[in-house]
Amino acid sequence: MSGPATVRAGRPEDLDAVAAIYAPEVLHGVATFEREPPDRDEWLRRFEAVQAAGLPFLVAERDGTLLGYAYCSPWKPRAAYAATVEDSVYVAPEAHGQGVGTALLGALLEAAAAAGKREVIAVIATGEDSASTALHRRLGFVEAGRLRAVGHKHGRYLDTILMQRSLVG
Repeated sequence: MSGPATVRAGRPEDLDAVAAIYAPEVLHGVATFEREPPDRDEWLRRFEAVQAAGLPFLVAERDGTLLGYAYCSPWKPRAAYAATVEDSVYVAPEAHGQGVGTALLGALLEAAAAAGKREVIAVIATGEDSASTALHRRLGFVEAGRLRAVGHKHGRYLDTILMQRSLVG
């Protein structure tokens, strides 16, 4: 490690590294309920949808190596939810514990506020790892609810915790 990670706007050329960070979690983890890793075309579609919605898609890198990514997506499609977004934050295993998640989520919250968003929702699966819950708490999220046994992955049912952070007042 040679210095802090730099957080910047994501670009299409980052998507192969984004996919490489995400795929192991899809295949072996519970941070996502997806079961098949998205291919590059799907990642490009997601990236373009985030941009078309005027929302941030950020990456963290150090010495030219992508260490993580974060983006916001609309919480729900109905117009009444337009000021509310859901966050997604993923950090490469080799960068865990180095402040990358904190830097990404902090920058994401600033960018979401600048985009005129008011509320950010985190949907966190309850697995063995509470790092995501701790990260969100550190940045001011509070638990807003729990959905029990709503996801089935790796032979077991999992809860999700809903966490929320207001960007106003």
